[in-house]
Amino acid sequence: MPNKKIIIAIDGHSSCGKSTMAKQLAQKLEYIYIDSGAMYRVVTLVALRKGLIANGKPNVEKVISELKNINITFKWDEVEGKNTTFLNGENVEDEIRQLEVSQNVSPISTIAEVRAEMVKQQRRNAKNKGIVMDGRDIGTVVFPNAELKIFMTASPEIRAERRFKELTEKGDKISFEEILKNVQSRDKIDSTRAVSPLKKADDALVLDNSNLTRAEQLNWAIAKAEEIIHSK
Repeated sequence: MPNKKIIIAIDGHSSCGKSTMAKQLAQKLEYIYIDSGAMYRVVTLVALRKGLIANGKPNVEKVISELKNINITFKWDEVEGKNTTFLNGENVEDEIRQLEVSQNVSPISTIAEVRAEMVKQQRRNAKNKGIVMDGRDIGTVVFPNAELKIFMTASPEIRAERRFKELTEKGDKISFEEILKNVQSRDKIDSTRAVSPLKKADDALVLDNSNLTRAEQLNWAIAKAEEIIHSK
């Protein structure tokens, strides 16, 4: 691969495959993958474990006080062939993907102090470039100068369908209607929150993957990345 490395920021709506493509892209380019969405899920998991969320509302002060005890790292699992998230050395990859975490992550991610701490960790990991990150505000807030910005989207129904299939294959008992409601709710919260709302960066390339396979969208992203890498 070329020696010159870039920062790739992937933003977009929930359940549109941002993480899947970001992981595959990082693997193909031999880049480091930082899952920003997983980072907020880890903070949410900690809050749930410690009983800091009641009726969907987090105890903001106590969540903030827990930040100093949270260290998030990522490792590539060669056996499973996937990126794995660790909380203070504990593998929490499967636990942070549960519906309870999904239902509570948006309120946690609106806390300014939480976002500031996560951004600090993200930027520290990207000093030498050669990274791929996905989330809601990577191209607009975290890395506004990223060389490649991609904004992914798909219809709420298609995203809910994908999420439903993913969860039911894992054995979770959940209705399609409940997942669709969760997707629509997260869209509204993410797009209207006061701190770092979800929005497309002016210079981001839009990727609507409603009718694309994973292979097709990955090939598209690789082509865009290599075009920039070779032009540097």
